[in-house]
Amino acid sequence: MTDVLRLLGGFVFLALASLTALPTPHYMLWTASIAATEWGYWLAFAALLPLIPTREQRRLGKLGALFSLCAIILFLLPVARATQMNTELPAAFNARFGAERRERTEYADTARAEPLVFSELLKPARSAAVRFEERAFGAFDGQNLTLDIYRPGYVHGPIPAVIVVHGGTWQDGDNSEFVAVNAYLAARDYVVAAINYRLAPRWRFPAARDDVLSALAYLKVHAEDFGVDATRIALLGRSAGGQLALLAAYTAQDPSVRGVISLYGPSDLRFAYNNPSPPALRDTRGVLETYLGGAPDKTEDDTYFAASPINFVSNASPPTLLIHGMRDSIVWPAESARLESRLEQERVKHLFIRLPWATHGCDKSFGGPCGQIATYAIERFLDGVMAVALPPPAKARGRRAAR
Repeated sequence: MTDVLRLLGGFVFLALASLTALPTPHYMLWTASIAATEWGYWLAFAALLPLIPTREQRRLGKLGALFSLCAIILFLLPVARATQMNTELPAAFNARFGAERRERTEYADTARAEPLVFSELLKPARSAAVRFEERAFGAFDGQNLTLDIYRPGYVHGPIPAVIVVHGGTWQDGDNSEFVAVNAYLAARDYVVAAINYRLAPRWRFPAARDDVLSALAYLKVHAEDFGVDATRIALLGRSAGGQLALLAAYTAQDPSVRGVISLYGPSDLRFAYNNPSPPALRDTRGVLETYLGGAPDKTEDDTYFAASPINFVSNASPPTLLIHGMRDSIVWPAESARLESRLEQERVKHLFIRLPWATHGCDKSFGGPCGQIATYAIERFLDGVMAVALPPPAKARGRRAAR
């Protein structure tokens, strides 16, 4: 009986660990793959149990132990791959954005020293206490649009701001997504505004994009209230929020937008429609039709073109950071790769970070391999684009100024 349990346990661990390497064509397998890749090192500890020897271990028990040993290797593979980025990623940022780190106040928490910190795999870093408040920045048909403001817990002068746009297929989700990163940035001299926006199918494109732009305008108007430097603002979005952040940044033509960050966001919605996810994983075409009002050949004024950030890249576009798991089957990594090529053509400063082991939503674990690397990359990117404040506007001259 013990050998049978050992065999069964080893098989279950190996089956779960295989999701770190095999494709995940079903929604349930995708969620399990996030657990295997981002919490797999914890599962590796559990997989040690079938390896514990017993007095009379027979062939079935030995086979179960072998399964567990293979599972442990696969569970630890994401950490091994992430470790390689401790050298590669800082060098990439130094080459693209310089080695300078933005100066912080003496009360701010220190910046991450390296992408992956082994101790944080077991106990994620804690940030200093921050201030939090909710504000309404708009209303439509009785629906308030709100944003959550995260600010340093200490008194500060004007500091840069980050507008965070949540994901959820443009139909779900809210601004409570990834609170840990919002608090992390706020404890390091940023004001973070995590926004809500109008959702499909009640509100179709361009409502959500317009809400991002409205939040940007609201933050600038109320910059003094929040202690924001209105000349230094960045946009950050995940998945559907990545598309919104990119589109808003590329179409706003606002010099105060110093940079934009997309984590596994789609950039060409016609390409996404023509290259859908496996149906059991995500109804890509159904999602896009709900958001944009129909299929590409049935929407007016080429809505798919207007909603695709890749079509609005120019040499005046703000610096861009792209983070994408190479095993993402919900938003194909080719989306970010094609946007990278477009940014290169227009000579826009950018960096595309490819995570070989990671899938969609990989940063759900703040202390996991993807979560740590994404946090480091976001912070380094913001340092690079926010390091220098713009000079204050020149004072008006002439008769009106003399009064």
